[in-house]
Amino acid sequence: MGIRLGELYSKAIEVGLENDPRSREEIDELLKRERRRFEGLSDKEKEFFDRQLLEHPFADSRILNGNPDSELNRVMVGIDIDTAELLLADRLSASGRKIDAVISHHPSARAWAQFYEVMDMQVDILQQLGVNPVLAEKLLQERKEAVRRKVMPANHHKALDCAKLLGISWVCMHTPSDNCVYSYLKRYFEENHYRTVGDVIDLLYEIPEYQEGARRGTPPVILLGSRSSLAGRIALEMTGGTEPSVENYRHLVNAGIGTIVGMHFSEEHYKKAKEAKLNLVVAGHMSSDTLGMNLLLDEVMRRLGQRLEVIAVSGFYRVER
Repeated sequence: MGIRLGELYSKAIEVGLENDPRSREEIDELLKRERRRFEGLSDKEKEFFDRQLLEHPFADSRILNGNPDSELNRVMVGIDIDTAELLLADRLSASGRKIDAVISHHPSARAWAQFYEVMDMQVDILQQLGVNPVLAEKLLQERKEAVRRKVMPANHHKALDCAKLLGISWVCMHTPSDNCVYSYLKRYFEENHYRTVGDVIDLLYEIPEYQEGARRGTPPVILLGSRSSLAGRIALEMTGGTEPSVENYRHLVNAGIGTIVGMHFSEEHYKKAKEAKLNLVVAGHMSSDTLGMNLLLDEVMRRLGQRLEVIAVSGFYRVER
């Protein structure tokens, strides 16, 4: 018997919670506040409320389609799943390589429409780095509102409509995967000696996913600073939904941070980090997302005591540990 779709999802959430930058006590308190908010809604408002938010804080990770009791033996995994990948899954199934479900890293449908809700954890991460939490919260709310406005006009359910017509099970795992990257790299840099930004780059090159990223033309890169620049304390931008407020950087410098290691940086973020005299290291977007998905899949399979055959697509490549 294979892994059940619902088991896969619930274990992914479990792993995501254990790797979250916040403590379990902080997450439990957040869920209590969400419960109080839900109880204060009218019956009509409750009808449209996403009740999974009462169970875990990952608004960007959902079973988008499919029966939770369906059995999985072979899955297609990609960083982004859209209509093309769904049609590919259907074509492979028709040709004899049955795809039992597709798994995406980036969210779609409702998980995409509300993904900005996970950004609240950025306040906790900044507080741990030494930034005033009141200030961090004010900056976060401005940034979160901007992201909400940006995502509102999107055609969120376009690909999901296709999945439903094709009868393809689909689950997305965004923040649980990003949390795995965050905790893995945080521990990695704590356990390995580095002095310069060049040392940071060299350490990233020891990780298979970043090696493969380099082979594909997207290696870890120093955006600000040089190989000989002192790295100082490292802050990671690997989880929290999307990029934080550009105003964070000057406050991170004041808190003693010397280098930011992130998946990617917008031009505006680059300019503000430069003004703050920070070092910036781009680890790589697809390679970091791939690292997170590999870590998550490994742990989920280990806990369930079964292996899944993985067909890698859409920028993902399987590395088993």
